[in-house]
Amino acid sequence: MPDLVAIAAPGGPLFVRELSAAWERGDAVLPVDPRLPLPAARRLLAALRPSVLVDEAGDRQSLLDAAPTEVGDALVVASSGTTGEPKGVVLTMDAVRASALATSARLDVDPARDTWLACLPLSHVGGLSVLTRALLTDTPVEVLPAFDPATRATLVSVVRTLLTRHDLTRFRRVVLGGSAPPDALPDNVVTTYGMTETGSGVVYDGRPLDGVDVHVEPDGEIRVRGPMLLRAYRDGSDPKDADGWLSTGDLGFWTDDGRLQVHGRRGDLIITGGENVWPEPVEAALRSHRGIADVGVAGAPDPEWGSRVVAYVVPRDPASPPTLDAVRAHVKQELPAFCAPRELVLCETLPRTALGKLRRGELFTPR
Repeated sequence: MPDLVAIAAPGGPLFVRELSAAWERGDAVLPVDPRLPLPAARRLLAALRPSVLVDEAGDRQSLLDAAPTEVGDALVVASSGTTGEPKGVVLTMDAVRASALATSARLDVDPARDTWLACLPLSHVGGLSVLTRALLTDTPVEVLPAFDPATRATLVSVVRTLLTRHDLTRFRRVVLGGSAPPDALPDNVVTTYGMTETGSGVVYDGRPLDGVDVHVEPDGEIRVRGPMLLRAYRDGSDPKDADGWLSTGDLGFWTDDGRLQVHGRRGDLIITGGENVWPEPVEAALRSHRGIADVGVAGAPDPEWGSRVVAYVVPRDPASPPTLDAVRAHVKQELPAFCAPRELVLCETLPRTALGKLRRGELFTPR
């Protein structure tokens, strides 16, 4: 049976070589964010069970308790799903190819004139799909660990923070994913809607890609179907129904001109700078801080990040509460840096039910 190869390396030649070599062998690849703190990386590997780990130096390590993949699987991409715990979205080579062809057709990509810039983290489908799209369509690609304004690429995929920090008007197409876009966008920006389970964006500027079906339920929930959707999760469960429809957990509606407008995710997920942050793991990390008696985490609108992570903290000693810097440092010991709160609100108490469950919707920020 094919193996699952975990690659814990930033964007660059090593990652491209290891991905290509794994595909040539018929193996699947699990991209691992090299920024992950050790506890988070261990949880990810334990949950998704790769057989080999390739680190950023190119060294290979065989792992115990590995599980094979199925013939035809190409990628296992980590997703926090509905629980915040790591799970793997299994994408077949057919699905990855379908996504590459559909997105390239919509963007009118020409390998003779275009070059992709892959500069988003490859551990996320939004960054990884740029690389796989280029490889499967024989389109030139520059793979970098971060955005470089000196690039000669004509196509780039970004999140909102990059869009607001850099002048991207010289690119022929800028694919914008992640959080809600700004109100005013340059003409070369294409907004996308998708998720890990859909193999990257499946709706461009409000219109589904060729081959993609989108349905909005009476309650507003968005359902999608198409050849680029996941085969299953790593544990073997399949979130699609018998007819291939995937319920996204997102809410939206069709505009009068036939475009899909997405309200946002159902539930508590915070999307900040294109990164998904679930409140519960952040709260769990902060509860171990000796200066915190109680804590709740929620998102608040932010002009730069889309949403910012806010920690509502009841200090053990009101006369000497923890600082925002201390709270951020504490979270970053256990979780990626983007999970660290960008705002700290000190409270006397937090709204809870009689059973002690946090009433997250009653948290608010004064800003």
